[in-house]
Amino acid sequence: MSLDNKATLVSALARGISIIRCFSPTAQELSGRELMELTGLPKPTLFRLLDTLCELGLLRYSERISKYLPGIALLNMSAPVLARMTIRQLARPLMEDLANHINGQLQLSVGSGFSLVYAELAHGRQSQVFRPEIGMHLSLSRTASGRAYMCTWPENEREKFLEKLQDQDAEQARWLESRLANAAQDLKEHGFCRSHGDLHREIVTIAVPMKKPLDGETWVFAVSVPIFSEQSKRFESDLGPRLITVVRGVEAALGNIS
Repeated sequence: MSLDNKATLVSALARGISIIRCFSPTAQELSGRELMELTGLPKPTLFRLLDTLCELGLLRYSERISKYLPGIALLNMSAPVLARMTIRQLARPLMEDLANHINGQLQLSVGSGFSLVYAELAHGRQSQVFRPEIGMHLSLSRTASGRAYMCTWPENEREKFLEKLQDQDAEQARWLESRLANAAQDLKEHGFCRSHGDLHREIVTIAVPMKKPLDGETWVFAVSVPIFSEQSKRFESDLGPRLITVVRGVEAALGNIS
């Protein structure tokens, strides 16, 4: 294969991935026009790639709604990713026990670069907390997990993120800088950081990052309860220590203690 052909193949692969990345739990069905706007690809190129992705089963076209949807092959491709995450199997029973005890929600998220996604969730039997899906992205700035994750970054990475945000929204950058300072102080004093309705007004959350990355990925545990619940009044005395115990237990099981 010539260098030109290889470059063409790499370009087609990158464009195909850019199409797949347009889909999310909040954008499950997209029309050709929507995909063209999201990717910026020319119409002939887009539809040629869409045909290929449909042939591979990565996408499918619904005649009923005249839109493209994620295909079953994408689910199959995600299975090895979830299977290699041994931490999920170790953490799940501990997360379920605590979720039932507090009648809230436990979250385990994994971060790499500027991205943080849910990897495992546990819900109390009568939990009234918003239920995200595994694989959904978390807001880095407006969630306790996001800020806990950012606190694990080297200082220059945080500064780079804030500088980029400053160019887009100076007020939001100042707000986040203040929140990150509070999160760092909370982690130092209590071992966890918190979010009081920053994303969902009716939910309060605390988060604890693991001490060390696993294979270059940073893991963050979090617990959420309704802001009107009795548990929300016992963050420092009860919820925080319980969540820290869960995290340290998982670290011990993984041999990931510093």
